Amino acid sequence: QVQLVESGGGLVQAGGSLRLSCAASGRAISSYFMGWLRQAPGKEREFVAGISWNGVPTYADSAKGRFTISRDNTVYLQMNNLKPEDTAVYFCVAGRATMRMDYYGQGTQVTVSS
Repeated sequence: QVQLVESGGGLVQAGGSLRLSCAASGRAISSYFMGWLRQAPGKEREFVAGISWNGVPTYADSAKGRFTISRDNTVYLQMNNLKPEDTAVYFCVAGRATMRMDYYGQGTQVTVSS
């Protein structure tokens, strides 16, 4: 069983930064693909960034150049130059293969004010 616990969300002004963390636990978790999705009010859940077990990152176009994903025993999402359209609930995900989402965290709210 994999457990994912996010932290680090909050309220920030446009142009500011936040770092999300996801504490991951479970058997062989270091071999899992890890990532972040987000869901804004009234919109579908969307992929933000992911990282393979050996550290290869993947980003959505909306995140490129502003967000950085990294991992050790925790998965991080450093978000810079935040925009109001980044406002959403951010979910940590883990999967047994690249871009698979087998497990979800409970989510953490990010609100960017203009």
